Amino acid sequence: MDLDPNFHSGFVAIVGRPNVGKSTFLNRIIGQKIAIMSDKAQTTRNKIQGVYTDDDSQIVFLDTPGIHKPSNQLDDFMDKSAFSALKDIDAVLFMISATETRGAGDNFIINQLKKIDKPVYLIINKIDEINPNKLLEIMDTYKKALNWNEVFPISALQGNNIDELMDNLKDKLPVGPQYYPEDEVTDHPERFIVAELIREKILSLTRQEIPYSVAIDILSMKNKDNGNVDIQADILVDRPGQKGILIGKQGSMLKKIGTLARKDIEDLLGSKVYLKLWVKVQTGWRDNPSILKSLGYNKKENY
Repeated sequence: MDLDPNFHSGFVAIVGRPNVGKSTFLNRIIGQKIAIMSDKAQTTRNKIQGVYTDDDSQIVFLDTPGIHKPSNQLDDFMDKSAFSALKDIDAVLFMISATETRGAGDNFIINQLKKIDKPVYLIINKIDEINPNKLLEIMDTYKKALNWNEVFPISALQGNNIDELMDNLKDKLPVGPQYYPEDEVTDHPERFIVAELIREKILSLTRQEIPYSVAIDILSMKNKDNGNVDIQADILVDRPGQKGILIGKQGSMLKKIGTLARKDIEDLLGSKVYLKLWVKVQTGWRDNPSILKSLGYNKKENY
């Protein structure tokens, strides 16, 4: 099949430390929520493939887990997942937060990026949260760390410089095919997105160790004759005390999680949703290979 010489396409990885705004950026680009957002680190656990398509381009984005020092097998999976995103890509967006100083985590990622022979962009996110006079100082901190293809200060939340970044990316990508239908925004199944939306509500409503000790296991998703969708899911936790917190007094916390998650799921599916949640204790699930595999955290990835 002959390629349209005016159509550009490719794969772009988004990497960076936890909580620099990678998911917020991806959701803005795609125009709807496919990656969960939270002010807590380690929000993203899998590579989220988001597809941007317009009349003359298609860019497939990989939003990777925030890279950090592993403390269990789940963390190890997340780091391996992030670095595997650098295989067979056309460009890398290394995202940092303008509100955080350069640290060992940034240096570790930069050293990994030196090993790849692809354009690497430095994306300075959250510029809306700093004094503009500090921007040159931040850029100076990073300018000699790597031979950056481009440097873009942006606000993923407010949209500053996003269009300029996208125009630059499209110009730099090679002529290529349209990999996905124009109305497809992610290659993840609905069950995955539903589980992430439930987990997002837990991240936003709980504190301390709870957000990092939780996984969502979708037990069933069934379309009813009346067009409604029946969803049943387990919320996995490490300890009985965490179960009590998530259930709350007379089930109040679990009800709140379900109510908020159901609204987003209904927006995603375009149908009325009946959502039933249970909280289940699975001690040490983050270090249990069989549980991690059943939840989709596989060491051997097929991307």
